[in-house]
Amino acid sequence: MRENMLDLLADNPIIAAIKDDAGLEKVVQSNCHLVFILYGNICSIGQIVAEIKAAGKIAFVDIDLVEGTSNREIVVDFMRKNTEADGIISSKPAIVRAAKMKGFYTIHRFFLIDSMSYHNLPKQVAASKTDCVEILPGCMPKVLGWVQDAISQPVIASGLVCDKEDVLTALRAGAVAISSTSPEVWDDI
Repeated sequence: MRENMLDLLADNPIIAAIKDDAGLEKVVQSNCHLVFILYGNICSIGQIVAEIKAAGKIAFVDIDLVEGTSNREIVVDFMRKNTEADGIISSKPAIVRAAKMKGFYTIHRFFLIDSMSYHNLPKQVAASKTDCVEILPGCMPKVLGWVQDAISQPVIASGLVCDKEDVLTALRAGAVAISSTSPEVWDDI
């Protein structure tokens, strides 16, 4: 039986995010169990996910960053048929909702750049029916607290989480996990 998202994040609060093949090489050797894949294209994403899975890790694909895909829900079908991905990350509510319906773990990504994007967040979360919310940048403890108060889904802090202090600050602010592309952060905690 599949773990629920909250248990998965509680057991793995440090998430490795990779943005290139060099990151892929490092992450397969790391102790991080969850991996956010932030690169690839329709020809390579299956192999990238396969390498993550072969290392015994859980693979989430940021579908918005896979080159050669569209912003349409058919991309979720493509990911289901052509990869072994466990989860999908997207900033698009329709994509997140479609991924959830296809049995993926889902993470709805938000770039909080102003009060309008913050105030829009609860409505977008309700529309996507996501398992979890990812907030960028993740180094805003006050805002992370606001988000945690506004929604019921677990929050992941991402973007500009550069060191142990950033990690601890985000977790104290209410994030259940952090995501970082920095191998030093993966190994530091």
